[in-house]
Amino acid sequence: MPSKLTPTSLFEPIDHESVSEAVISQIEGLIAAGILKQGRKLPSERELAETLNVSRPKLRDALQALEERGLVTTRHGEGSFIAPLTGQAMMPALLDLYGRHEPAFFDYLEYRREQEGFAARLAAQRATKADKERITEILDRLQRAWEENDPDSSREADYQLHSAIVDASQNATLIHIMASIYHLTRQGVFYNRAYLKSIDGTGKRLLEQHLELGQAVIDGDAERAEKAALAHLDFVEDSFRTGIERSQREAMAEKRRLLSG
Repeated sequence: MPSKLTPTSLFEPIDHESVSEAVISQIEGLIAAGILKQGRKLPSERELAETLNVSRPKLRDALQALEERGLVTTRHGEGSFIAPLTGQAMMPALLDLYGRHEPAFFDYLEYRREQEGFAARLAAQRATKADKERITEILDRLQRAWEENDPDSSREADYQLHSAIVDASQNATLIHIMASIYHLTRQGVFYNRAYLKSIDGTGKRLLEQHLELGQAVIDGDAERAEKAALAHLDFVEDSFRTGIERSQREAMAEKRRLLSG
């Protein structure tokens, strides 16, 4: 689960004569920077008004304007959320088709390989102290999940590590686009971590690859970080190709057994 959004950590008090516009400007700035992503719930109206030092009517005016611009959506009884920003990458029918279509899966890996190599290089060059602390904490959780053989925690930490590295790239376009791609990954479309682990044996190689990737970013070694990201996605691709070929051989062997019996 994402960490709780603390209003004082993101927003600054406003003493601007155009209060609503100042509120809009702050929220738009956080969206443009890739800090507020689609689906993120904003702090409550009371918390936000207090932190920004504005009246609740002025805050409502700002949120309404943001909603009209398609950046914020309000759900009755739930609060305000950042609206979908990159759209639905694929409709359910196409997702189902891709899940059954091997070439599409490898296209997905090819796209991720190039984007994540680029993101890792940028992250190593641009990661802040806070970014590095976040990555360190995720690496600790990955290590602990592997030691405790906790597949759910391992899968979640895997997703969070890749997201944290993209965030550390400080490239807002990359952040928003990859957030949409990782949503598919998190749903298990295209990427089955349990299957990878079965190819790996214990999942230790996956752990080692993630530790190397994260540490390279923390160390600020751009070339090493990019190399680690590319090697990780190459391993994923090679593992799936090996698994598919093995399944095909087993299917052929079973047919031969049935014919000879």
